[in-house]
Amino acid sequence: MKQKIRSTGLAIALCLTLWATPPMASADEVPMITGDHWVKSSEELKKVYLIGLANLAQVEAAYHVANPPPDSQSLVPRFGRGLKGQTLDSVRDGLNKWYANHPERLQQSIIETIWFEMVVPGLQQNN
Repeated sequence: MKQKIRSTGLAIALCLTLWATPPMASADEVPMITGDHWVKSSEELKKVYLIGLANLAQVEAAYHVANPPPDSQSLVPRFGRGLKGQTLDSVRDGLNKWYANHPERLQQSIIETIWFEMVVPGLQQNN
């Protein structure tokens, strides 16, 4: 478990370090990663970001394994069901296509795009 937490922290730190934060952000503020960051990043960095998200979900699921919270208190179960059958590469490719087809929405966060363009439709299909 310590190794998973360490790798999760490393992946998240790497993502946050590699993407430049705006000069206006305070030291205690975590920047929201947007489509603008996404389209300017390498395919490898995009995958690292997604690995960080996946690891974060795994840590939360492991933390709550004995007493999982209801869907109303955690996004993790819905993310899992909504992204069922997806891979890191398919999510990355889906985001690449979505932002290429919606250049006017580059300020939309990656999380918001994953949620509304992948998870919600996946929940409707996988229920």
